[in-house]
Amino acid sequence: MSEKKIIAVVGATGEQGGSVARALLADGEFAVRALARNPESDAGKKLAELGAEVVKADLYDVESLRKAFGGAYGAFLVTPYFTHMTPAKEVEEVRNLVEAAHGLKHVVWSTLEDTREAISLDDDRMPTLEGKYKVPHFDVKGGEADPLFAEAGLPTTYVRNSFYWNNLLQGSAPYRAGDGALRLALPMGESRISGIAAEDIGKAVVSILKQPEKTIGQTIGLGAEHLTGQEVAEVFSEVLQEKVVYEPMSHNDFRALGFPAAEDLGNMFQYYTEFASHILPRRDIGQTRELVAAPLTLKEFLVAHREEIVLG
Repeated sequence: MSEKKIIAVVGATGEQGGSVARALLADGEFAVRALARNPESDAGKKLAELGAEVVKADLYDVESLRKAFGGAYGAFLVTPYFTHMTPAKEVEEVRNLVEAAHGLKHVVWSTLEDTREAISLDDDRMPTLEGKYKVPHFDVKGGEADPLFAEAGLPTTYVRNSFYWNNLLQGSAPYRAGDGALRLALPMGESRISGIAAEDIGKAVVSILKQPEKTIGQTIGLGAEHLTGQEVAEVFSEVLQEKVVYEPMSHNDFRALGFPAAEDLGNMFQYYTEFASHILPRRDIGQTRELVAAPLTLKEFLVAHREEIVLG
């Protein structure tokens, strides 16, 4: 029996890379090489217990990446933007990954679109950040990072992700108001948001890697459901067995919350809200279901993770 092809997974101890590593291990067709800054972390040890080869690699050390990619068939690449929130650092990370990835037969790159295609920098409906971005963690990927893969001639599938249902377990979960009622402040107005469970991202990537003839060179948007804020609140009401009232926060109020990513994420929610016709068609539910036979609905996800919901 021939040896399994190796897939190197960047960010394997994080949420997205971890979902890919676990899905690959559960599927069994490929061998998994999990890249981690600290292979001895609890997350690294758990992956090793599941059967992954866990190796040390650093996004700022090209030689460590080359070594980690050595002998691999393919790789899943993701960058940890929110650990530093610096566009220049993300571009540096991607340049290093691209340089190290030469020789791989299939690269799956986790990306997002450039929102400036929909809203120009001189459009004052949304603040311009760092002088040249509307939503930095989107724009730097779609506008600056994506072209690097094509320029290098790498056999790449570009995967655009959606809002993680996981974010609704805490942070974006409902909160208990002063009057005792549960309220959901998701800043989406009356628009729809495309969402998906992180675990289904991993399953989709496995399917993509199994179909290189169909997926290399393609941009694939993932989304399990497109829901309004009111629909999200209704799902929470069902799962929590208590009424959740949808009272969306304004984008300006969200940007003013003051936490490090508030402006970036406030602009992201405004992009979701005001440019739904630009973003939703790029996250095709039918195509997602072709890759993942039964992606979790929000209700199924919240039921499965009921004990993890942290109300504000």
